[in-house]
Amino acid sequence: MSPAENERDGATPLTRREVLIAAAAAVVIAVVMTWPLVLDLGDVVPRDIGDPLAIGWQPAWGGHALLNQPFEFFDANRFWPIGDSLAFGDALIGYAPTGTIGDGPDDAIVRYDLLFIFSYALTFFGAYVLAREIGIGPAGAAIAGVAFAFAPFRLEQDGHMQVIASGGIPLSLAFFVRGFRLSQAWWIIGGWLVAAWQVSLGFVLGLPFAYGLAAACVAIGAGWLMRGRPPVPRRVWVGGIAGAVAFVGICGAIARPYLEIADEFPEAKREVSEVAGFSGPLDVFITAPRENFVWGDATEGIREDLQNIPEKTLFPGALILLLALVGLGSRSLDRRVRIGLGAAVVAVMALELGFREEGGLLWPYRVLYEALPGWDAIRTPGRLATFSSLALALLAAGGAEAAVRAVRSRLDYRRAPGRRRAARLKFATAAVAGLLGLGIATEGRSLPFDPFDDQAMPEVPDLGTSTADVPAPQLHLPATTPEENRAYQLASTESFPDIVNGRASTNPHPVLDLIDDMDTFPDPASVRRLQDWGVRTVVIHLPLIAGSPQEGAARKPIGGLPLTRYTVPGLVIYEVGSSSASSGPSAGSLAGGTSGSG
Repeated sequence: MSPAENERDGATPLTRREVLIAAAAAVVIAVVMTWPLVLDLGDVVPRDIGDPLAIGWQPAWGGHALLNQPFEFFDANRFWPIGDSLAFGDALIGYAPTGTIGDGPDDAIVRYDLLFIFSYALTFFGAYVLAREIGIGPAGAAIAGVAFAFAPFRLEQDGHMQVIASGGIPLSLAFFVRGFRLSQAWWIIGGWLVAAWQVSLGFVLGLPFAYGLAAACVAIGAGWLMRGRPPVPRRVWVGGIAGAVAFVGICGAIARPYLEIADEFPEAKREVSEVAGFSGPLDVFITAPRENFVWGDATEGIREDLQNIPEKTLFPGALILLLALVGLGSRSLDRRVRIGLGAAVVAVMALELGFREEGGLLWPYRVLYEALPGWDAIRTPGRLATFSSLALALLAAGGAEAAVRAVRSRLDYRRAPGRRRAARLKFATAAVAGLLGLGIATEGRSLPFDPFDDQAMPEVPDLGTSTADVPAPQLHLPATTPEENRAYQLASTESFPDIVNGRASTNPHPVLDLIDDMDTFPDPASVRRLQDWGVRTVVIHLPLIAGSPQEGAARKPIGGLPLTRYTVPGLVIYEVGSSSASSGPSAGSLAGGTSGSG
């Protein structure tokens, strides 16, 4: 055994007991760090009431589809009648099985809150297990888990579960490392399957992760050739090929509807100007979220000069950086691992800057945007911080191990009996790791149970009277703001009636055009558009009409129009008579973007 290996405490194997303890600790830490969410499940959502309402619909739809239409999974009830409408944004497909339990918007929010806590727990657990597999001891692995799960940039992303849910990345890598180290095919296959599950949660992280795995395979193959093609155990390459085939097959099945949507709806591709608007200067790396307990006020002046601030608060954390620098020079990690992690940090952080409209291929991110299929659908380069954060967390784990050894070396164990010496060693390890972990968690988010903590957890708004029994397809008005459409989409989790409304990262322009044409509803032109579209019911939400185009709609006469109007608490409902000439919009007209009221 080399001196470096002797110096690494991670030489002890990862046992099943330790895995169970780590999993339990991950849950406890996630509950504490998201406090008091666990006390208000279903009543509040983290961060804001914007994206979480729309995202809460996703696992609910996934569960409904698994039970009722598994072979038409992507034909969601939103953006009716556009097919594969689930593919207008990330869909948390990997969380779909949870949607088979419960129904309706209340259960959807409870589910969302629980998945939010679970996502943080898995992020900690995945980083912990990966750190252990690359040679870090339990104390340093715990630091890796905290550093990855609670890095400062994550606080601003709490409203985006597809970004928070990143634990599958380190967990799959841990499976790969274990499989290759032990020459066991099932661990390697498991790594590919976990990686596919991570991709299924969303392409915002899944696509870069898939390309990263492909690049790693190429690098490993090139290294194998350069070493003279040394023998590889049959079970290793069989497991690797079988797992890779399964990964490609699963990802291909998920990608198919996205590719079709991208072909039919040009808005699915992010224009250069849009990506440039979400790109930032070097200042983004010293900018923390406003709510950050330690750095929020200190970086306020920098934030004021930025646009699209939530995607540009990429400060990795001072303590994490310090420990990572120590880890980079420490023998706690193999030299090749340290070099690889350091290179990954530099490369990914360069990509996080995105690009300017000028400069073209001088920007590394622009090269990927132009060259890699699907990359032009990603508009937020800063979310790649997930990957640099993982590399920094693993280096920080190495730095923490070095700090633990430095403290223990100053204690005089030779004067104490064996048991007392062992107790002191354990206490020193726990104390150092505990202080470092608390420092990272505090710097990244806030002190648990801190009375000055201003992390937002807004209450879920009242969605009003149910329209589950109203004839579908439905169009809900007003529908001019994202907030309204998110609420309608969430409310539709009660029986999932087809609705024209919806909210996703890409919103189809034919639906937006139809909604624009409803500014004059009810009048002959707007009713004719509804008949051509195939809408059965228009629902006007009275509490939302102030200042909207529908403010006076309920008072307009409908004599001579093929409409039946009635009211229920908070709603005015119009049933639209059919037109003998109408069979609904064709797929071609939807994709082609025909609009207007003619």
